[in-house]
Amino acid sequence: MNVDSRLSSVLHLLLHLMDAEDAIPSEKLATAMNSNPVVVRRTMAGLRNAGLVTSEKGHGGGWRLSCDPERTTMLDVYRALGSPRLFAMGNRCDTPICLIEQAVNVALNDAFQEAEALITAQLGTLTLSALSTDFGERIKVYASTNQENPHAI
Repeated sequence: MNVDSRLSSVLHLLLHLMDAEDAIPSEKLATAMNSNPVVVRRTMAGLRNAGLVTSEKGHGGGWRLSCDPERTTMLDVYRALGSPRLFAMGNRCDTPICLIEQAVNVALNDAFQEAEALITAQLGTLTLSALSTDFGERIKVYASTNQENPHAI
């Protein structure tokens, strides 16, 4: 089963941008994500269109956070990605003739809609700032072990 990890990846990049004083080039973000700069630019362009980030061209250019982390939720980021499908499961046929399959579809569709509503409601309560605070606490614990952050960019 293919997993769509774009939301997780983008949240990761946004936290890097929150901590950055300067714009971060796509190449550097791609290294942090073990990805390709072209993929990062394409993804970040969608976030720019949603007003979450800005980009600067030329030497010293790159990406900057442009949204308010206190008010920007994971749901905002999810929507900026185009609201990708949350579930890999689906109906075998969208418009079945079989009455059994129609009953199955109704039951599954209701369950999927309820689950999606719960997930999106939860995403709407979690801000970038809250993620950053959680990261800050984790880095303090990690630093107490006298080790460097293995993922600093």
